[in-house]
Amino acid sequence: MFKVTPNPPDTDPASPYENLGSKKPHEAAEHAFDFHSNTPADIMATPRTPGTMFFVNPQLDTETLLVHACESLASANELAVNRALDQLDPPN
Repeated sequence: MFKVTPNPPDTDPASPYENLGSKKPHEAAEHAFDFHSNTPADIMATPRTPGTMFFVNPQLDTETLLVHACESLASANELAVNRALDQLDPPN
């Protein structure tokens, strides 16, 4: 049987780099990097807004926070147990 493609296949000598020592990226990559990167001045000009996911209301008492934490951990425990049982005996 005749093999049409050479082994290993011929590769295109064109390279995205001028030479192996030069690590200069393509112009498009440079443009994308410049577009998506922020300068320190841009970062400092952006107002800081704290995340609200774990924001604790100072008016809540300790008991409420502990009850919420206990319920969250019980929920996570139930999920882990169900996942472990599914691994032992997968549903048919």
